[in-house]
Amino acid sequence: MNGLYDWLLASAAGAEPVERLQLGLNWTLAEVGERLGFAFSPRQVPRTLSWAGTLAGRPGTELRPWLLSWDGGEAAVGLAVLNASLNGTGSCLRDALPLRGEVPGHLRVFAHFRPQLDGQRVVVVGHYPGLERLWHDIPYQCLERNPQDGDLPDSAAEFLLPQADWVFVTASSLANKTLPRLLELSRHARVVLMGPSLPWLDGWRQFGVDYLAGVRVLDAPAARQVVAEGGGTRLFTGPVEYALLALG
Repeated sequence: MNGLYDWLLASAAGAEPVERLQLGLNWTLAEVGERLGFAFSPRQVPRTLSWAGTLAGRPGTELRPWLLSWDGGEAAVGLAVLNASLNGTGSCLRDALPLRGEVPGHLRVFAHFRPQLDGQRVVVVGHYPGLERLWHDIPYQCLERNPQDGDLPDSAAEFLLPQADWVFVTASSLANKTLPRLLELSRHARVVLMGPSLPWLDGWRQFGVDYLAGVRVLDAPAARQVVAEGGGTRLFTGPVEYALLALG
């Protein structure tokens, strides 16, 4: 695990201060300069946070290492600050192609890859609302830490991922520290690392990732409002769009 996280933290070397931090019900949002960075918020956060009200103005070098924390709130803050520090500073996000279409924004990655999945063994790590309708004719398997109807527990990864042809992995697994093992188990599959929590970096190929599917911010004020008002998939209805980059 250390190699992946050491690489991530070393890739964001700037000491710019964090201008704003919002820990929303669904998304955690950090702002560094004019750049926004997201992370999926933890399901449960204590009512008393010792650091609440102290984060804005602190340098990114202090908060990015929180990604290594086993506390869910701190890890989400660290990942959001890392993404705000990275996203937009290199060519990776600029080279990514926007995904547009008639399906809801949070499902466009799955719609894009649909033609390639007939007869393939497909595993999705993370529950995406509405995917069961979009892929009603694909016998995919969904792994989820908090399983809903039809999902399998994330412990099933040990059995299913080594046999998969395609694996779609939520980048929120960075915060809960499961991503290194998920990628190791998926080394024989085509891997799509996806979600607003994605750090846009070219070097993901060294860890077995074939495609990056993250978000590009279209309307920063709207993104702030959605996060502050507890929005989930509404983030994809205008504030951000999915973009896709195939790694060589």
